[in-house]
Amino acid sequence: MKKIIVTGGSGFIGSNLVNYLVKKKYFVINIDKLTYSSNTYHNHTLSKKNYKFFKIDINKKSKLKKIIKQYKPECIFNLAAETHVDRSIDSPFQFIHSNILGVYNLLEAIRENNKNNKKIKLIHISTDEVYGDIISSRSNEKFPYNPSSPYSASKASADHLIKSFIRTYKLPAMISNCCNNYGPYQFPEKLIPKIISNILNNKPLPIYAKGQNSREWIHVEDHCEALYKIFKKGKIGESYNVGSNINLKNINLVKTILKIFKKKKFIIGKKVKIKYVKDRPGHDFRYALNSIKIRKQIGWKSKINLIKGLHMTIDWYLNNKNFINSISKKLYVKRLGLNL
Repeated sequence: MKKIIVTGGSGFIGSNLVNYLVKKKYFVINIDKLTYSSNTYHNHTLSKKNYKFFKIDINKKSKLKKIIKQYKPECIFNLAAETHVDRSIDSPFQFIHSNILGVYNLLEAIRENNKNNKKIKLIHISTDEVYGDIISSRSNEKFPYNPSSPYSASKASADHLIKSFIRTYKLPAMISNCCNNYGPYQFPEKLIPKIISNILNNKPLPIYAKGQNSREWIHVEDHCEALYKIFKKGKIGESYNVGSNINLKNINLVKTILKIFKKKKFIIGKKVKIKYVKDRPGHDFRYALNSIKIRKQIGWKSKINLIKGLHMTIDWYLNNKNFINSISKKLYVKRLGLNL
């Protein structure tokens, strides 16, 4: 059975990617240090025959090298990262530690392995936020990086570091820059699961400023398929934007979620009302990706439209209430990102 390593495989996108690859008949090795936003909820669907978990920080280079040498994977998908912008405003060090130093140690582990063993591909999962505010048009892969938060700056730094290893050490790596994801297993500090969770628990729906900020949205299943196709058909050294071309203002997204709940005959509590809250510092107004390159060169495009994807996601949370209930409210209820 062919083997793949997924770092951060207990996070939101990572856990979905693990499930996707297992269904593709790969043996998946999940390396995750299990931070506050990690979950093991998806593990009950996995068998020891095609899945192995290691609780390890990717900064532990010697341990990474040992696992790589033992399993000899075809590819490593790197999703190990701190991702919440608000937390990066309050505590930027954790983002530097995981998103920059962690990537460096992973690169070194792969580079040292590749000197004497089979060349292992690296697919690094980055973000559209590295491009910063895109007030008009859409950012393609040649757009200059202009990060606005410690989070996006740490991801941009990792991208540059990887590109330097590609050029200097001929490391066989590719980078994907994806737009906002949504779907099963997402930690409820992010907008869509927070809104869903608050509706389920009869709580107000907080929106920054007046909700005019625009984001591009993709269902996590579409993203996983894109990552797999980059692995199979992508060109070493290239970056690929992964987007849906679907943008929506935050206020319109929240209203859409409310409408879907009502269509499902869900009884909306009296406390479920939109509540505008103070904006976070350095809040980018709009992200929007140009994904023509991946469509033309790899033949991928998103398949799940936003309305269908939101229906799927809401149904999942309705059918998996234990996922939210298993998470301590202390980890996501308190407002973050105001520490100036």
